[in-house]
Amino acid sequence: MAKVDRRILKTQEAVKKAVIELMAEKSFDAITIQDISDKANVSRGTIYLHYMDKYDLLDKLIEAHIEQLRTLCESSSELEFIEATEIWSRYFEEHYAFFSLMLTSKGAPYFRTRFLDYLIDEVKKEVNVTEGKNQGFDQGVIIQFVASALVGLVEWWFANNRPVSQKALAEQMGRLLERNL
Repeated sequence: MAKVDRRILKTQEAVKKAVIELMAEKSFDAITIQDISDKANVSRGTIYLHYMDKYDLLDKLIEAHIEQLRTLCESSSELEFIEATEIWSRYFEEHYAFFSLMLTSKGAPYFRTRFLDYLIDEVKKEVNVTEGKNQGFDQGVIIQFVASALVGLVEWWFANNRPVSQKALAEQMGRLLERNL
């Protein structure tokens, strides 16, 4: 894989950070490329070198986080649910600004749908309806129930300014997953 110039990475990070900061101030629809350019202290042309438009920028930002979650999920696939959710909740905590914006009223509705789709794919890997506590249940019902519950729980955590610690969230989320999967 070719090595990416550090200046390019630094510019892309500044642009992504600028979008997140601007979304904390106003709705995504009201943000312009000029706003992003001013906030990131780069030219509009520089932004267009990396992204087609602000929607492409947001899409790439969302996809980067979804891919990171996928990587974390793969790396923790052999762990118990509580240990795995500790890794996830730590990632949510580290990227609080992004997730809180994406999952609250100022966020992009597309993210919630994308996040749910991702969780549905991950939950499918864990559901067994041929034996155990889920025997006889419809697989689609269980998958939708668990994935929607996870999205709702994470939304609640961000919308209510982290009412429980990241550690408590992980432990309780892990226990709930153990009960339902």
